[in-house]
Amino acid sequence: MADVLNGRPARPLTEQSTAELVQRASEQISRLVRDEITLAKAELAEKGKHAGIGIGLFGGGGVLAGYGVGALIATAIIALDLVLPLWLASLIVTVVLFLVAGVLALLGKKQVSRAVPPEPKAALAGLKADVDEVRHAVKERSRV
Repeated sequence: MADVLNGRPARPLTEQSTAELVQRASEQISRLVRDEITLAKAELAEKGKHAGIGIGLFGGGGVLAGYGVGALIATAIIALDLVLPLWLASLIVTVVLFLVAGVLALLGKKQVSRAVPPEPKAALAGLKADVDEVRHAVKERSRV
């Protein structure tokens, strides 16, 4: 084996003492846990990014919906004045604002749904697989 343990070339596993094997397993598990935590951080950062974008798009949709309500009110006032070209123009602006608000809300919903649930699934699956592998190796070692 090209593996080096404590500055010395490692002996074959069958020749190592239980203490050496436990120390080696402990070091490998520590490294494995650190790597899984790094993966979990990266996965959560990605989900947080999508949640932030989605919330921003929802906010933008809400602002435009507010302007749409204002334009709708202005349209109703102008319609009462019975000046057809003016209220028709206001109605067109109102419809366009609501359409844009609807598109932004749908895009925001899509982004938020990509971020939910916020658990790091890949990291958890990897950690479970690693624990199962260690358990299997310990059982095999105890049978020998």
